[in-house]
This record gives sequence, structure tokens and C-alpha cells, in this order.
Amino acid sequence: MHDLPDYLPALITPFTQRGEIDAKAHTHNLRVLADRGIEGFLVGGSNGEGPYLEPGERERLIKAGRRRKTHLMCGIGAESTRMALAQVAEATEGGADSLLVLTPTTLTRGRDDAVVDFYRAVADRAKVPILLYSVPSVTGYSLPVELVARLSRHNNVIGMKDSSGDVVRLQSIIDATPGDFALYSGASKALTAAIAVGCYGAITGSGNYAPELVMSTMAMARTDIAKARKSQKKLSTLSADIEAYGVPGVKAAAQAAGLKPGYPRQPLTRLARGVETSIGKLIT
Repeated sequence: MHDLPDYLPALITPFTQRGEIDAKAHTHNLRVLADRGIEGFLVGGSNGEGPYLEPGERERLIKAGRRRKTHLMCGIGAESTRMALAQVAEATEGGADSLLVLTPTTLTRGRDDAVVDFYRAVADRAKVPILLYSVPSVTGYSLPVELVARLSRHNNVIGMKDSSGDVVRLQSIIDATPGDFALYSGASKALTAAIAVGCYGAITGSGNYAPELVMSTMAMARTDIAKARKSQKKLSTLSADIEAYGVPGVKAAAQAAGLKPGYPRQPLTRLARGVETSIGKLIT
């Protein structure tokens, strides 16, 4: 299966109060999670505030992670093919092992041929494998299963992250794509069910604050569904309480779990101190 880890946290990006990347905090976070058994990371995804990253920052984040022997997937989020290819070149220069490419939506929603052309152009030019990324809660657009099936036939499109949490949709994607197409669930609440219907793995924000719980739940989903359900209930409740606050909530939880999350990049802001304290208690 293309030598991909079955679990990658959607890693947070720590910024200083002035909005600059905190490189030391980033390398700390990579080290802490790698020491806890994580074998791969998504850098610059939705939880990594990928839409807010500026030119040069993807390369910088990936290069920092190259000091460790882990798989580094880089998020690509662009509305035009030209912009996407610039981000692809930057991530590749930094040493990314694979790319997770967000659906373009602003002017292409409902224009299937434009979406397919976008992904094919990126896949044709990318020097490393790409995965499709559909996250309707953020973009308001769900990549149609028919388009996923068409794109999965490209030799450089090796998988997909689907964050819908819709297990029926996940099953439909699995049925419509080749056997070696690596489908990841992006929803913590659907982790056990996703593995049960045949997903390859998961890429979730919950790995920033509960990596052991996520990985043990996945392992049990493959061997003991009854035990997995109990673990899944805990994970679903925890992630729902934290991720209701979006990226600032994930960062507050990550801090309680030993990471250095820094600040969100504006217009996002840190949560009120009392809320951060309440989230911290969920972790500790």
C-alpha cells in the first residue's frame, strides 16, 4: 500500500503571538509525538492552518520534520492550478513524501470537469504521490464518488482523506476504487466504523492530544470490535468536546498533552483562559 503509515495526526502549526512560525515549538511537537509511537504526520492540513500558510512556510515546516525518520505528508490548499503547483514545488523541495490536495471550491463547485482537470494537472506534475482531500465541513463541497473513481485511475493518485464521517460514503469510495487505493477517514467519531468497512487508516486532529487512544482504537477495530466500541465511545466524546472549538480547541488540548501549540494565526484567536482550562482537564 505505497508504504504509507496507517495513522497520521493532522499536526498543528505553532505560531508566535505576532503570527510567525515557532520553529522550535514545531520540532518539539514532532519529537514528542514520534516518541509516542507516531510514524507519520500531515503538515499544513486543516488543523495545521494550511489555508493561512504563506509562501515558503510549507518548505520550512517539512524541512524541520526531515530530521526524523517519519513519513511527512504536506497539505496543499489552493484555488487555482497555478497556485497549487507552486505549493507542490515548495513542499517537494522541503522533502515531503506525499501530498494531500484539498478540493478547489470557490469557482469550481459544481464544475466537475474543472475539478478533475485540477487534480490531474497536479498529479501529472508532482514528483511525489498525491492523495485527494475532501472536507465538506470546511469547504462546503464533497468530492463526488464518481470523480474519486475517475481520479483513482491516475498512477500518481494513491489515496484520499475523506472527513465527512459518512461511513456509507466511505464504503462507496472503497467499492469504486482500486484495491491499493489508500482511503483515510478524517473523522475521529467514525474511526472504528471506517476501519470496519475497509479504510486503510485515519488522519485526524485527535492525534495531537490523544495519540495512544487513537492508535489503540484503530488496532482494536481490526481485531476486537467489542473492545473497539468502548474505546471509540471515549474517543468520540473527547474529540467532540474539543473540536467543537475548532483549531483553537485542538491547540488547547495539545498543550495539555505536552505539545507546544503556540497561538493560532489570525483571524483565529486563542480561547478564553477558562475554556482552555476546561479542555485541559479533559486531557489530564
